Amino acid sequence: MTTASHSEEAAPRPQTGRRRMPSWKRAVLMLACGWVVIWVARMMFTPIYPELSAFFGGATSTELGGVSSWYFLGYALMQIPSGLLVDRFGMRRVVIPGFALFAFGTAVMVAARSLPVLYLGNALAGVGSGTFYGIAYTITNTRVPAARKSLATAIVNSGTAVGSGLGIAAASSLVGAGIATWQALAGATGVLALAMVAVFAHELPKDRLRSGRAAGAPAGTTASVSLVAACVLYFATLYLYYLISAWLPDFLQAERAFDAGFAGTASTAVFLAGIPGALAFGRLVDRHPQRQIALIVALEAAAALALVPLVFGPNEAVVALGAVAYGFVGKLAVEPLIISWLGARTAPGRMTTTFGIFNFCGMSASVCAPLATGILADATGSDIPGFLVALAVLALGTVAFLAILATGRER
Repeated sequence: MTTASHSEEAAPRPQTGRRRMPSWKRAVLMLACGWVVIWVARMMFTPIYPELSAFFGGATSTELGGVSSWYFLGYALMQIPSGLLVDRFGMRRVVIPGFALFAFGTAVMVAARSLPVLYLGNALAGVGSGTFYGIAYTITNTRVPAARKSLATAIVNSGTAVGSGLGIAAASSLVGAGIATWQALAGATGVLALAMVAVFAHELPKDRLRSGRAAGAPAGTTASVSLVAACVLYFATLYLYYLISAWLPDFLQAERAFDAGFAGTASTAVFLAGIPGALAFGRLVDRHPQRQIALIVALEAAAALALVPLVFGPNEAVVALGAVAYGFVGKLAVEPLIISWLGARTAPGRMTTTFGIFNFCGMSASVCAPLATGILADATGSDIPGFLVALAVLALGTVAFLAILATGRER
């Protein structure tokens, strides 16, 4: 990658032999691949909780919820420090060691013979992969032409959907079917993390971003209000998403009595349906940026409505419809819009730190949601109270987002 400005990136270059993909497009491809690797690792355990429970001597729902929560605890705690470090030392010096630690964490998981060791490995993987978020969306907001920012962010974010689908499919079809062990799957993710270290070493810029205000960005109190509003909404959005990510396969099998094949397919559909949704809405916002807030709120409302058939659908067809509907309008579709909206209101020299704060708030939900749902499930014998709590969190977060913006007179 180079440090060229938006106008330089967008301008035609002299042809010298074979044409090369523009640096911002290579960056988008690299970042999407980074998310694929991270999300394979995140999702590989969710369809195989029964196998993990058996391996670790009959682990409870609360203990299994802790598998995800320890990863996300490490990931969330790294957000603000990694943002500060990137803004101070540059991307390469942070994310390359981070992905090396990610790979080491998977090695610890492979060697685990007790839940505490598995928690430790997952936490280390979380800390390592926690160096990625800030650089990913700093790049899309500073090195992509303005007219492509939301779409580019959506493409990068689609890597999360692809990785989620691959992680669930691999675990269901290989580990669930007895073809491979969960340790082999964890080891494979470590190899992929090391491959990304090599990609980052080749493609990441060696410079640091200059400080100063982004063109058209508000300053002072208004910028702070934008960050607070975005953090509140992101927490609410991710609370529901990570509950679905962590518990939907188990819920559909254990409580709704659907077979494992359908549970895996429905869960995968949530992530894959997010790809066309993200691309469509990202392109729409690039064309009509003045409608960005209205579209964000509309998508949050649609995601809440999609939860009804997903959780309460009487048969496979209705549940599958709910899964596709939530995927199309849910977190994967609305997240790029929130990111590009916040990025337009952030100074380049503070962008990685700002996104670190933003993602820390959102990822706090990823720590709370799986564990809280497991505790509620153990107490009530059902996962449904956890889904209802998530629905309430999403509704309150969306209302609070609008109220905070009204207080700051955001337009």
